Amino acid sequence: MYLCPMLIKDRYKAFVEYFSTHNPEAETELHYGNPFELLVAVILSAQCTDKRINQVTPALFERFPDPESLAASTPEEVFTYIRSVSYPNNKSKHLVGMANKLLHEFGGVVPEKIEDLVKLPGVGRKTANVISSVVYENPAMAVDTHVFRVADRLGLTTRAKTPLAAEKQLVKHLPKETIARAHHWLILHGRYVCLARKPKCESCPITYFCRYFEKTYRAKPIVPARP
Repeated sequence: MYLCPMLIKDRYKAFVEYFSTHNPEAETELHYGNPFELLVAVILSAQCTDKRINQVTPALFERFPDPESLAASTPEEVFTYIRSVSYPNNKSKHLVGMANKLLHEFGGVVPEKIEDLVKLPGVGRKTANVISSVVYENPAMAVDTHVFRVADRLGLTTRAKTPLAAEKQLVKHLPKETIARAHHWLILHGRYVCLARKPKCESCPITYFCRYFEKTYRAKPIVPARP
């Protein structure tokens, strides 16, 4: 079977249909109990694995269960709880600064709007989009390295040079009600199947609409897996 190029609208249709059927309740793998804990966990997760963050946060959340307790602490104390994550010195400072700003400017409530979230130390656009989509169920698309890579390989984005460019293309083409879940679909697929160095094309269930597979195996009579 030889694969034929697909129109981008058909790729999006196939993408949504597959994951809506096979992973309709996709969600973050970070463990948290409330919006404040999620915000802390997402800040910590930058350039670090969710598995590592989930190992660190139970003790951290027990010591700092709210913005008040975290704001009253110091980066030096916070460091002792997160020393095993990536860039613990910077993240310790960000967390204490975030808690203080959260208290003084937002009354201790995690804000909903992207423009407010990015005012918090340690919160960039990706983190803000995660909070907006997960906590408030807004149609926000957080683009991390997994999302950026997988969206490009599948052919959902075209010549997107930056995460923001990829975000705009994904938001433009995805049905509004699927955007928040699509973020998790792309992350999880990139984390477990479409690996950075060696994607598992031989066992991937969505090669039938994947541009990377299409280009790589166009001249080879390989039958792609189907759901």
